[in-house]
Amino acid sequence: MPEWTPIEFGTDGWRAVIADDYTFENVERVAQATAHWLHDAYGDAPSVVIGHDTRFLGPRFAETAARVLADAGVRVRFATSIVPTPAVSWATKETGADAGVVITASHNPPEYNGYKLKAHFGGPAPPAMVKKVEDASGEVGPRTESLPAFDALVESGPIDIRDIRAGYLDAMREVLDIDAIREAGLTVAHDAMYGAGQGLVRELLGDEVVVPVRHELNPGFHGLAPEPIEQNLAPLQETIREKGCDVGLANDGDADRIGMVDENGDYVSSHRILALLAKYLYEERGLTGTIVKTFSTTHVLDRMGERYGLDVETTPIGFKHIATKMAEGTVLVGGEESGGIAATGHIPERDGIYIGLLIVEMMVKRGRTLSGLVDELLDDFGPHYHYRDDLRIAEEKKQAALNHLDETGGLESVNGHPVERVDTLDGFKHITDNGWVLVRPSGTEPVLRVYSEAESPDAAKALVKDAADQLGVG
Repeated sequence: MPEWTPIEFGTDGWRAVIADDYTFENVERVAQATAHWLHDAYGDAPSVVIGHDTRFLGPRFAETAARVLADAGVRVRFATSIVPTPAVSWATKETGADAGVVITASHNPPEYNGYKLKAHFGGPAPPAMVKKVEDASGEVGPRTESLPAFDALVESGPIDIRDIRAGYLDAMREVLDIDAIREAGLTVAHDAMYGAGQGLVRELLGDEVVVPVRHELNPGFHGLAPEPIEQNLAPLQETIREKGCDVGLANDGDADRIGMVDENGDYVSSHRILALLAKYLYEERGLTGTIVKTFSTTHVLDRMGERYGLDVETTPIGFKHIATKMAEGTVLVGGEESGGIAATGHIPERDGIYIGLLIVEMMVKRGRTLSGLVDELLDDFGPHYHYRDDLRIAEEKKQAALNHLDETGGLESVNGHPVERVDTLDGFKHITDNGWVLVRPSGTEPVLRVYSEAESPDAAKALVKDAADQLGVG
């Protein structure tokens, strides 16, 4: 069989520009590669759950993947409607499927679409599984025979249409104290960023509790990458200030990430959300377990681990490195700087709906505002502020910066502070006496990311700016 260029998966799935590399032909190749892996791993009759988010041509790409898999002898459970990624992960575990597939590019810009793989345990496929699909994709060329029609495969049985959304909402009602939140008298603003999370929080809490923001179906996301970071959440912040909401939740395009805004309209970083969850689950619920964080996530979690007597593990960036640890059932919370967070008691998967509402539950149980919870966290574990700059620069400029760091072993000082050590687990993290700064390339976009943590907002920003200037990419 001739070899074709393999489809490369990044930190969380394969993503590419629609009509460029993301074509129906390439989706067919990836789906066929997935079928090869499933048969090798699970025998003659493997099964898969398939869903899609709100992106352009999502339903057609999902149907194409389903047709390929069904034609290859894989039993397919196909979502009846738009669903968030965590719903597919939940359904994969709940139904005993061998894998899950989500047609989504998550938080990437609107011109992208993608293909996420989920493992049988209800979380991202581990790197070893993904590698097998990547390798198989290099041996799969364009199809020479036409695929059976989607409706014919539904009628004959290989494709089973399922209402995954309804089952996922029922699961949320089991793991969250929805009644307590509804009866607390709070008003919650929910920004779906035109993505797959639209309507979910309102269905759980009711129209009288939830103020929807950007819940319209718009496959182009009005030109904005649906990533719930501070610079993208002005509509949510304005809604909170204008309508007097008590808290704001925001989700990315496939609703596995969380962004939050407090009652004053101020952004609350994912670093702090993760720390608040650890505090709530340990102090209020009496739960224990390992705290797992990715390389770009706050060092405050290390302080929490020391105080609580909990182990803290650091992984490369990408939630797939956390998911397998969570599947073992020994993790209290796991998360990453980008807003992908998971907590014990649910699936081993990022879930922006679950995490956002778990923080709202914390507000209700503690009787405090979100800003009050953050103030308490800072009082208990010290000030910590973060900054990140995503530098869209020419590839040769990006590589020159990375080559310089590789050749020199890192910068000698940052913003006037000597670098005490450079950690290279995933990028180049420079540790100083006043925080840290990390330089690494994105795994899903042509971007060089520079992250930092320091004891003041100005210091965090200065670390990033100085590092970028020294590398000639500022």
